Amino acid sequence: MQVSPVQIIEPQRHGDARGWLAETYSQPAFAARGIHHRFVQENHSLSADRWTLRGLHFQAPPHGQAKLVRCIRGRIWDVVVDLRAGSPSYGRWFGVELSAENGRQLFVDVGFAHGFLTLEDGCEVSYRMSGLYAPKAEGGLHWGDPDVAIAWPLPAGVRPLLSPKDEQLGGLRALTSPFRYDGAPLDLAA
Repeated sequence: MQVSPVQIIEPQRHGDARGWLAETYSQPAFAARGIHHRFVQENHSLSADRWTLRGLHFQAPPHGQAKLVRCIRGRIWDVVVDLRAGSPSYGRWFGVELSAENGRQLFVDVGFAHGFLTLEDGCEVSYRMSGLYAPKAEGGLHWGDPDVAIAWPLPAGVRPLLSPKDEQLGGLRALTSPFRYDGAPLDLAA
């Protein structure tokens, strides 16, 4: 069975008058979905302003990172781009809204650039990674690359808030991908 390298995960919430509880990670439950990564680092970010864009980032092998991303306050538009050389979906993007309200998570395997745009002020995002941060292995793709043509949900005339480093990232044409297609198709219907 081929497992999609990008999966939307919707933890079930068990609630009562006090609120709710959700199991956001269980190794056996994730293994049943074909996700066998061991997460070794967790990051938590706060973006103070709406329209803050973080990404699109990746880490090259042998320091690649699979990610499990969730928004714990506010709403974000979470995006991945397939960078696996030889993939039938190379250079294609996928986006999904993650919010504290909808509780969705996005699993992103190694071989994809990842980034997100905040849709509200005060967004907090938590993400687990299967590899430790390795500065010399980091890379990225420019958020506005016309060859990828991500449909960011920005209002007309609004430019996102970016870090200087993210503003200087190159496009897909200039990228020599360090990732190889492993035969796992990008199938979000799975």
